[in-house]
Amino acid sequence: MIKFEWPWLLAALPLPLLIRWLVPAARQRLDGALRVPLLGAFAAAAEGILGGKLRRGLMLTVLALTWMALTTAAARPTWLGRPVELPTRGRDLMLAMDLSGSMAQQDFTLGGQQTDRLTVVKQVADDFIERRTGDRVGLVFFGTRAYLQSPLTHDRKTVGQLLDEAAIGLTGEETAIGDAIGTAVVRLRERPADSRVLVLLTDGASNAGALQPLEAARLAAAEGVRIHTIGVGADTMVVPGFFGQRVVNPAADLDEETLAKVADTTGGSFFRARNTEGLAEIYRQIDLLEPTEAEPRQVQPRQELFMWPLGLAFVLSLGIGAFEMLPRPSFTPAALPTDALERSA
Repeated sequence: MIKFEWPWLLAALPLPLLIRWLVPAARQRLDGALRVPLLGAFAAAAEGILGGKLRRGLMLTVLALTWMALTTAAARPTWLGRPVELPTRGRDLMLAMDLSGSMAQQDFTLGGQQTDRLTVVKQVADDFIERRTGDRVGLVFFGTRAYLQSPLTHDRKTVGQLLDEAAIGLTGEETAIGDAIGTAVVRLRERPADSRVLVLLTDGASNAGALQPLEAARLAAAEGVRIHTIGVGADTMVVPGFFGQRVVNPAADLDEETLAKVADTTGGSFFRARNTEGLAEIYRQIDLLEPTEAEPRQVQPRQELFMWPLGLAFVLSLGIGAFEMLPRPSFTPAALPTDALERSA
């Protein structure tokens, strides 16, 4: 799309015509001139030989085009491209997700149906990731081992797809919380110190890995990484037994004390998710604790075009100068009509 920055200058386009119509023509002063009757015949012959009317018409056309080009250039035409969204500077947010075998426990509900923990976590975390406008989001999966699934990126859609592809037992059946923290800290330590955040979700106690959770938490605190921990699992669950139904605690293995200490050591918060609604509310609270710094900004590419009409005006001006420098055709009295000479005599 072409836009004029100073469109009001286009009002000057008819200015030469207004001057021609409104300003009276200059008088021709013939006082003191020597009148030669034969000069009228010479002028008539010259008009016919040089094509005076055509010459003047061509000159006026070129002058009009030059004026139009200069006026258009003065109005500053600009080409506007499609708006482009720029990522804003937000937080560097790593999500560490537990994929150990206990995440298959079906003690959560989704849409009125009993659902395993991981399925619920995926759905709620997807919504959380989508809301983190302006943040760089990364993903760590852990079980017996911890590994980086996605580095920090503004491409939240891809991070969400990678989370959706996660499967229980992909990283082993045990739980290496300390290694998960260490893996995330290695990535976050390269980022600005005031924006390093880790959200760690698990449903058990650390029983694998080279690092202990509290040791990893101290390393995270030294690097300025703030950790929010989430423990998932229902407090009670009715299951069939040999003598009928019985009530069990499916989250008996959850080490709430250690998770709370990890969060406290790094200046974060510990949350306990007992159902789907509670987990969604926890992520909303984390949104409040770690708000995005700004809304996304858009820029529109701009390209100045004034040089094109200005260049055209320059070329036309050169053409006018070259045309005026051309030699005018000469004529002799022999070329005059006979009757004109007789009348002059």
